[in-house]
Amino acid sequence: MATKCGNCGPGYPTPLEAMKGPREEIIYLPCIYRNTGTEAPDYLATVDVDPKSPQYCQVIEPKDIHAKCGLAFLHTTHCLASGEVMISSLGDTKGDGKGGFVLLDGETFEVKGTWERPGGAAPLGYDFWYQPRHNVMISTEWAAPNVLRDGFNPADVEAGLYGSHLYVWDWQRHEIVQTLSMKDGLIPLEIRFLHNPDAAQGFVGCALSATIQRFFKNKGSTWSVEKVIQVPPKKVKGWLLPEMPGLITDILLSLDDRFLYFSNWLHGDLRQYDISDPQRPRLTGQLFLGGSIVKGGPVQVLEDQELKSQPEPLVVKGKRVSGGPQMIQLSLDGKRLYVTTSLYSAWDKQFYPDLI
Repeated sequence: MATKCGNCGPGYPTPLEAMKGPREEIIYLPCIYRNTGTEAPDYLATVDVDPKSPQYCQVIEPKDIHAKCGLAFLHTTHCLASGEVMISSLGDTKGDGKGGFVLLDGETFEVKGTWERPGGAAPLGYDFWYQPRHNVMISTEWAAPNVLRDGFNPADVEAGLYGSHLYVWDWQRHEIVQTLSMKDGLIPLEIRFLHNPDAAQGFVGCALSATIQRFFKNKGSTWSVEKVIQVPPKKVKGWLLPEMPGLITDILLSLDDRFLYFSNWLHGDLRQYDISDPQRPRLTGQLFLGGSIVKGGPVQVLEDQELKSQPEPLVVKGKRVSGGPQMIQLSLDGKRLYVTTSLYSAWDKQFYPDLI
């Protein structure tokens, strides 16, 4: 758990100091409780990850979140220096696109309102990250909930209904100041600044194009983006399309800014890259946790630019793991990586029916 740092409130004075802290005991998981045949609201789950606890690996406190401010389909949670909690949204209560942000009281989790100025939400939303020393926040976009809620339809890609932009916000004024259109950047989901508070660069994972893009600040205080990693698709038989993308659904950086991690939900692998040179990441580790191309499954890989054979299924305590690595979180010390396997119920049912 976090310790006190003088009079500056809870937390650690630097990311490097945080790596020396004690082992985590709880983690928070925002859950989109939609398309399950119920009218239950989104909720925030508190999960016990203390091996010495009798509630280890259990959800110990689900907290319903009723946005009450025209926003729904909540995703990313960040704690602010004010003590408030900020959560991004994919859309409004009708399922149309609306990239806004809900503010919660940091102690009661009661909704206080929206962070962005009235009428100033982005067209689409998903993830966000902020860097106060550069007076900036950058948000990403997936698609309107009504587009993605029933599963993936390739026709929606052709119709331009999926996102390909980053939105640069003025952190103090709470408004968009620049829109970045990305080349080979279809469905930009997770975004991360370097943890160094002076850094003016970071990375975003683009799911459908299976690319990692580096964004950075220019001398004139504008922002740009460039592709630095491409996961090649695999030519397959027995799948939705003749080529299968990796579908990068989550990325993260170690607190010392040494390593970039990301998950390929469809291919089934987790990757670690050395980012000592952020413009030229170097692959240093790869681990398969399920996925759509495992041996014995319905998919046959016809051509693979990376692997010589299809990976073995993952079995944990006698149970075969369904799905692929999706959301990931690294412990402060960088020694434990937490992984989920569900993306969204309709997409799970379409690509990994055993998850349902």
